[in-house]
Amino acid sequence: MRTVAISGTRNTGHRAPDDYAILFMTYLGPFAESHFYLGGASGIDSLSLLWLAENSAAEITVVVPGTVDQQLSDARQAIARTRERIKEVIELNAGELDTSAYHARNRWMVDHASMTIGFPNAAEPTSGTWQTLDYTAQQGKPRLIVPV
Repeated sequence: MRTVAISGTRNTGHRAPDDYAILFMTYLGPFAESHFYLGGASGIDSLSLLWLAENSAAEITVVVPGTVDQQLSDARQAIARTRERIKEVIELNAGELDTSAYHARNRWMVDHASMTIGFPNAAEPTSGTWQTLDYTAQQGKPRLIVPV
């Protein structure tokens, strides 16, 4: 089974929810039978989790740098709403939720996936999403970049 890490911006308010549904149908839909690793944060993580849970038969693993309880409320709600569809929640139990904890989470997902689909915000040329996509390339794994 193909394994896919998803990485994306937390800043998603500049597009309508229907725009994301179309993007996910177009770029996640072809991989709907895969096992997805999602970051469990606000933004693309939560939106793609909700979309995959409703629109695919994919296996879903949510990976958080600390614990689910430390995530923002919208991310916790997305996880709770889709819990029956989530195969596994992995809490990496970082002592502090700083940039290095999120980068470690992203590397963990890439290390466990055969490819990465990234949804970077075009207005953020340096971000955790780009770090994840660069790490994917360094590992010699394919990456699909879908700017939002």
